[in-house]
Amino acid sequence: MQIYDEMRQDDTVRSHYARFSRWLAMQSPETIARKRAEADVLFRRVGITFAVNGDLSGTERLIPFDMIPRIIPGDEWRVLEAGLRQRVQALNLFLHDIYHDGDIVLAGRIPAEQVYTNAQYRPEMQGVDVPLDVYAHIAGIDVVRAGAAGEFYVLEDNLRVPSGVSYMLENRKMMMRLFPELFVQNRVAPVAHYPDLLLETLRSIAPEGVDDPTVVVLTPGMYNAAYFEHTFLAQQMGVELVEGKDLFVEDNYVFMRTTHGPRRVDVIYRRVDDDFLDPLAFRADSALGVAGLLTSYRAGRVTLANAMGTGIADDKSIYPFVPDMIEFYLGEKPILNNVPTYQCRKPDDLAYTLAHLGELVVKEVHGAGGYGMLVGPASTADEIEAFRARLLAQPDGYIAQPTLALSACPTFVEAGIAPRHIDLRPFVLSGREVSMCAGGLTRVALREGSLVVNSSQGGGTKDTWMVA
Repeated sequence: MQIYDEMRQDDTVRSHYARFSRWLAMQSPETIARKRAEADVLFRRVGITFAVNGDLSGTERLIPFDMIPRIIPGDEWRVLEAGLRQRVQALNLFLHDIYHDGDIVLAGRIPAEQVYTNAQYRPEMQGVDVPLDVYAHIAGIDVVRAGAAGEFYVLEDNLRVPSGVSYMLENRKMMMRLFPELFVQNRVAPVAHYPDLLLETLRSIAPEGVDDPTVVVLTPGMYNAAYFEHTFLAQQMGVELVEGKDLFVEDNYVFMRTTHGPRRVDVIYRRVDDDFLDPLAFRADSALGVAGLLTSYRAGRVTLANAMGTGIADDKSIYPFVPDMIEFYLGEKPILNNVPTYQCRKPDDLAYTLAHLGELVVKEVHGAGGYGMLVGPASTADEIEAFRARLLAQPDGYIAQPTLALSACPTFVEAGIAPRHIDLRPFVLSGREVSMCAGGLTRVALREGSLVVNSSQGGGTKDTWMVA
């Protein structure tokens, strides 16, 4: 497979990497080693850790951070930005539609059973109007570049509780601290204003008649893998970080317990999954949510970001239909393409997948975080056969995609500088307006040959530069 190199074309450095390449050539191995050690100390001090899948010790590790940035030229970013705006707009229109009239289903563009029997569909949201008709206020869209030509593809839509933006911000702070001269030499678009954009978005979706909304971040608590991000964003926005036990519902309003008495809450940026939000409506054993929250939400007394029920739009069984959504709702062709996808619920697609398991990536439709998937070319014969049995037992629970030759970016590894595969997660904010920072979170597969970039699977992160 031909792999697109982000930094070089043949033996020539791409123009947008030229200044950085000259700077890198002047750095000694000793300087780089010293800076990497300094970064580790700073990240440990800040508390940016994560848990690695399969590590039975339960020890949290430093987030792996690479000091060679992923650089995107302005003309490429403009295409990406237009495609991301288009895609998120269509996804929000889809969510409003399926929880109201269901026109796209009635038109036969998406099978009814794919929507209404999906585990992520929430019948409790049927007929509920949400402010500005926006459901996915924070979307993390995973984009990859593949093939010799380096064409962009959307790999996944993350609309439930997308994470990782704190790493985007901390990576930039780290690079500016370690190498301030680079930001003098290169015109890098800023990202530090993301918390301001997020707070502005959250305030814009307050219930009708609320002019000065109280915004909170709802966290499952300190044992959640993304707790650092929850505390970080609350602190950066200057709002309260709360757990379910800090909130209660009275007269259909949500209140926060404070030392000065109850205070009404208008907007909840929730980092808790749907199933745990309200023990009266969903899982009765949940200690993470707020009893009566759904009733308050349905009455329009509080806004949740993201809305309940957004998971249906980022479910992998719905992913193949996003291009149809764009054409149906917007009358436009998709700017960013999907990865070709086999829907294993279809007999022909299942037969092809079973015959080519060693060549494909197979994913659970409800899976996330790199779990529950088979990367055929990197799997043993026994692993493939075990996965075949799972696929045959529940074919409608899986999709399959070709193994893409993800683009590679130079990365510091133990042996020196070597290419490693990457993806990109830009964060799209939707409220009264749609906004985003130029760039996003670049994730890198640190193991040689690996295509799995998730931190939970041993991946790392890079700073992402959009340069003029």
